Amino acid sequence: MDLLSMRESYQRDRIMLCFNGPISRSLIEEIGKALRNYLDTQQAPPSAAMDVFAVYIEMTQNIRHYARHQGYSDTQAAATVAVAQDADDHYQVSAGNLVEQADGERLLRTIEALAPLDKAELKAAYKQQLRRPRDADEGGGAGLGLLDMARKSSRPLQASLQPLPNGQGFFSLTATI
Repeated sequence: MDLLSMRESYQRDRIMLCFNGPISRSLIEEIGKALRNYLDTQQAPPSAAMDVFAVYIEMTQNIRHYARHQGYSDTQAAATVAVAQDADDHYQVSAGNLVEQADGERLLRTIEALAPLDKAELKAAYKQQLRRPRDADEGGGAGLGLLDMARKSSRPLQASLQPLPNGQGFFSLTATI
């Protein structure tokens, strides 16, 4: 493993925090604390820091809940999470994980439907989703969380799904704050 190359890549891509591996509730909390501390030392505006933290928590908890709901092993339940700054000093919170291909395709369609909505439309959709009864069979779904992340993002959410040979895919999501 070439740590120097990794470090240079992280610095070039302005990655502040990166994690890859099985994700537990306590690990989500510890990484969250480290993220908050890092944002404090970088003197991030408080509203941006809160949004970055909230989006990180939402993404990682969604991954953890999905993996548990699917009964994935620790290896299958691994998450890849990165927080970076782009050239315009926006924060990018990204997370990826294994999903069943059909679930990933459904999630992509939901995210694509959110992309053209402006802030007022996202707020209205969020309020409408709040009033809907939760379907116990859906396991909570990703509706409210996705809408909340889209509302916090300064750009439309970006998502991709890379098919794998076993009927699964690797789903990636990025929110720009």
